[in-house]
Amino acid sequence: MNAFPAADALVRRDLGLLWHPCTQMHDHQTVPMVPIARGEGPWLIGTDGRRYLDGISSWWTNLFGHANPRIAAALAEQARTLEHVIFAGFTHEPAVALAEELVRITPAGLDRVFYADNGSAAIEVALKMSFHYWLNQGHGEKTRFIALTGSYHGETLGALSVSDVALYRKTYAPLLLTPFLAPSPDAYEAEPGEGAAQVAQRRLATLRELLEQHAHEVCAVIVEPLVQCAGGMRMYHPDYLAGLRTLCDEYQVHFIADEIAVGFGRTGTLFACEQASVSPDFMCLSKGLTGGFLPLSAVLTRTSVYEAFYAEYSAGKAFLHSHSYTGNPLACRVALETLAIFRDEPVLERNRTLAAHLAARLAPLRDHPHVADVRQTGMIAAVELVADKASRRPFPAAERRGLKVYLHGLEHGALLRPLGNIIYFMPPYVVSTADIDQLVDTAIEGIERAVHA
Repeated sequence: MNAFPAADALVRRDLGLLWHPCTQMHDHQTVPMVPIARGEGPWLIGTDGRRYLDGISSWWTNLFGHANPRIAAALAEQARTLEHVIFAGFTHEPAVALAEELVRITPAGLDRVFYADNGSAAIEVALKMSFHYWLNQGHGEKTRFIALTGSYHGETLGALSVSDVALYRKTYAPLLLTPFLAPSPDAYEAEPGEGAAQVAQRRLATLRELLEQHAHEVCAVIVEPLVQCAGGMRMYHPDYLAGLRTLCDEYQVHFIADEIAVGFGRTGTLFACEQASVSPDFMCLSKGLTGGFLPLSAVLTRTSVYEAFYAEYSAGKAFLHSHSYTGNPLACRVALETLAIFRDEPVLERNRTLAAHLAARLAPLRDHPHVADVRQTGMIAAVELVADKASRRPFPAAERRGLKVYLHGLEHGALLRPLGNIIYFMPPYVVSTADIDQLVDTAIEGIERAVHA
């Protein structure tokens, strides 16, 4: 007799009805569905009582722990006051206060806030707003975008259009816009004797050539600052962002910073752009914005962009993009409380200590015969598994070595969900050094199992 019939029953009900994201559902004939009953700090507790250390912040959203009591209390208080109101022609305190705080903490010059529902929606807003700005300025010929190779910006058609991960894009290519692709400044692609800063400069030179040819038809360049997350946790030098800002100004195209995954302390600073002392024309925020509690995103832009749409209605210049839950009071209140934790606690200082411990624990893997690279930016770290270290020849994707690490993690109480054969760590900021030890130890054991399978 099964000791946890309720857990089994929940899984059966799920598999009979639901279709999960980023999943080949056939896998669940052999890969366990994990039923979760509650969360507690960095831990997820299963319906069967098993505990899992959340090494990926539940898809990079959770900052201050599951069921964080401070954020939960703010949500409950707001739910008793105002749960939602149409945001066209109406406003409310949480939305205004959150906008004020976002303008205060983001790079200088980002003075207008447009709310949306999730990260992909924020990218859609930024793309449309950039194009529409140029149209309103009399430059309707600007209809193209520049993205980086290996980039990922979301799953809706516009966001997918400026993404370059074949796994997600290839199937839908006939439906998508075609961006110009600039080579990523990914430090993993350094030539012999070259450092990350040199890669950045070399890639900036190529971007300049692309802009020289196509700036007249380009609305914006869109990048994930410092870390290309879903593309394999590819990391690059801040000099690229500084050079990008200069090029965008020189060639009169917008700079869109997708900080959806890297914002709110993930890279060691509150926002990744700070490390290059740059301010983009559009900054897209989501994920950690609400501490993992509720869907919400925001696009911040400049007053000059806002003013290009500000006219009599008859001029036809209004930005009519909308979502039913735009500016949702519950989500805005939760986001305010999440940002208040940054104000009230030494979050970034504590993260630096945790990041240093994570780096020290991962360092021995640099000598592993099947590890081509160990890289880290703040609270994001990645280990690249390969079949051959000298040539960096990858394992065949069909062998799914990363899946073996994931399964080993579940068996040993850790949520580690690799990107292909890249094992990464992006834990909540409430982990202890002992928690990091458990994550790394479990990952190393899983890697040994995976590479010798």
